[in-house]
Amino acid sequence: MKQIAVFCGSSAGNAREYTDAAIALGTALARQSITLVYGGGKVGLMGQIADACLAAGGRATGIMPEALVAREIFHPDLSELKIVPDMATRKARMSDLSDGFIAMPEDAGTLEEITEQWVWGQLGLHAKPVAFFNVNGFYDPLMGFIDQMVEHAFLQHQFREMLICSDTVETLLEGMRAYQPPKMKWT
Repeated sequence: MKQIAVFCGSSAGNAREYTDAAIALGTALARQSITLVYGGGKVGLMGQIADACLAAGGRATGIMPEALVAREIFHPDLSELKIVPDMATRKARMSDLSDGFIAMPEDAGTLEEITEQWVWGQLGLHAKPVAFFNVNGFYDPLMGFIDQMVEHAFLQHQFREMLICSDTVETLLEGMRAYQPPKMKWT
């Protein structure tokens, strides 16, 4: 893995553990020579993960829509900032550049971004791992909901098994390296 997209947002949350997790992930990516690909912001968990990655000697690539650059929330010290016309292009560019995806605890935007990558994997549009950094059990309810999808036969078990969910950076990255994509839908 050379580049990993981390979906996170402009909020730091209400517990120090979220910031600590962003710092730990950014540091680990740098130490393992994995480029951080993210939204390009300087605030919230976005800023924390980029700062940590850069401070540890790593590379951080930001992908930001023009409208957000104009609001001056971009991180000024990135290895590279790619400015794109809109959010759809941002997501596509992050997908193209990355060898896998991690969602930090965050809001609906992060959830939409990571679930889109999960669905693209199910459809065989890519064969990249999708992971949830489960800090403080943040994603436990979501994983329970996904298990309910399987239980009610709305989701095949093999597609539930695609998801890597852990509360430690080491387990997340190990799971991503070991990832084997399932047989895609409708084949």
